[in-house]
Amino acid sequence: MWTGRIPRYNPPMPATYIALLRAVNAGGANTLPSKEFVRLLEGLGILNVRTYIQTGNAVFQADEKDPAKLAAKIKAAINKKLGFAPEVILLKSGDLEKAVNSNPFPEAAEDHKSLHLFFLSSAPKSPDIPAIEKCLAQNERFSLKGRVFYFHAPDGVGRSKAFGKVEKSLGVPCTARNWRTARALLAMALE
Repeated sequence: MWTGRIPRYNPPMPATYIALLRAVNAGGANTLPSKEFVRLLEGLGILNVRTYIQTGNAVFQADEKDPAKLAAKIKAAINKKLGFAPEVILLKSGDLEKAVNSNPFPEAAEDHKSLHLFFLSSAPKSPDIPAIEKCLAQNERFSLKGRVFYFHAPDGVGRSKAFGKVEKSLGVPCTARNWRTARALLAMALE
């Protein structure tokens, strides 16, 4: 029997994503100004786009439920508009929150430039860990947890031989962000 009440339709909320572009605005190569990045994402129907610094970081909401499909769309749109196709690592807000909360080197967090998180496109199937260990300085350390590779270099990553070997040794595309950037992006995603 009909009661006269119309049931409310609550559409699903868009997911919050964090896009991390690899090798954008680094050393003058693959230039993508933040304003253009925002317009490009909005042109794909992405909502509430906010960027963080000029190195290809964005936080936004999207209805797309498949991160890999959305990452491919963003990569294709950048290639069509600008003629280069950077690797796009897409995280859901919960993924980034887990990565930050799982930091195996909490004492290193005070010096945000010494701690980097590499975000991987997928979990590596057969990482060459000995290749990284062979290049480590005495005070450097790392930890691989799923799709996140934590790297602590107290003397800075610019001096680290191991830092430059990470992607090749893991065998999957990745992009690194320092601790401050990872935490800032998480704060933006949780707003």
